[in-house]
Amino acid sequence: MCEANVYWLNDDGSEELLLEDVDKVKPTENGIVLESIFSERKVVKASIKEMALVSHKILLERLAD
Repeated sequence: MCEANVYWLNDDGSEELLLEDVDKVKPTENGIVLESIFSERKVVKASIKEMALVSHKILLERLAD
């Protein structure tokens, strides 16, 4: 399967799972829209820190409100 898990990258360098089996990542004016294969959807204020597609992993950094 080609989905990825999305993680928050915390200030201490640790990773926190945000959403599993993400199929779509869309930048919008309101933030990044994440959609999973199970129709779960989240909009987060973040920037993409790293995408490791072979590892099926996307790291996001929180943006200040």
